[in-house]
Amino acid sequence: MKVLISSRSFGKINSEPIDALKNAGFEVVVNPYNKKLDEGELIELMGDAVGLIAGTEPITKNVLNHSKALKVISRYGVGLDNVDLDAAKRRGIEVYNTPNAPAKAVAELTLSLILNLMRRISESSQPMKDRIWQPQMGHSLYGKALGIIGLGRIGKELVKLVQPFNVNIFAYEKYPDDDFVASHNIRLGSLEDVLSQSDVVSIHLPLMEETRNIISVKELSFMKHNSVLINTARGGLVDEDALISVLKEGTIAGAAFDAFENEPYTGELLKLSNVLLTPHIGTYTEETRMIMEMETVENLIKVLSGVVVK
Repeated sequence: MKVLISSRSFGKINSEPIDALKNAGFEVVVNPYNKKLDEGELIELMGDAVGLIAGTEPITKNVLNHSKALKVISRYGVGLDNVDLDAAKRRGIEVYNTPNAPAKAVAELTLSLILNLMRRISESSQPMKDRIWQPQMGHSLYGKALGIIGLGRIGKELVKLVQPFNVNIFAYEKYPDDDFVASHNIRLGSLEDVLSQSDVVSIHLPLMEETRNIISVKELSFMKHNSVLINTARGGLVDEDALISVLKEGTIAGAAFDAFENEPYTGELLKLSNVLLTPHIGTYTEETRMIMEMETVENLIKVLSGVVVK
């Protein structure tokens, strides 16, 4: 039986995950293009594969209709917005992800971006490399108000990481964990309340129809003049045109993004000095990737072996 690994980064740290597939008796086909596959390339490679280890490639209804033998999609990561879940369900294809493994790494990156942006580290570093001594005045995180949009696994990990900074934490969450909220002295509120009271706003939501462009013109207008917006979740959560406008106008102080609606990203944010951008590296630590890869493989093998995945 054949398994396709469509993610270009899978198995690059070491061969253990791919070896596990081979030892389980699967023929492994890897992404030969060393880039994110488009729909046509994915259809071309799927062939008679019974399993797919997927990254963020577009697993559309068309792809699934051409994948006659496919039984399971094991997503290498958290988000499932690139998978047509309705089409998969109709075809009896099981879909799994790795929701727990990335949380700590993404929260770490989020805190790194917050500190970098507030202390203007990158802005201070670049002139030094050009032999220009140009200190940049920034802001302390200590004692500030942190707003978290989405208090799930990653949002909770961020709460834990910022405890030494004595921040006041506000959160917007439709289905809050009341015990966690109480034990960490988090103040829940509406989206407007959180945006208007926070010095730093960090987004940690899945991308769905109801959350697409959840931060747009109106929501950005609620934010403090000197506040910053962090997005390490999904690009489609923020209306990019609206964000560019407020950044150019100085309505908010800055933004840091690790996820974009179209990747690789080539848009207007690249031209702005008050924006910090990273190429979707939220889970890019060797430790996290190994856990994710092995969990992805184990999910796939269990399904194809008839074992129920918990």
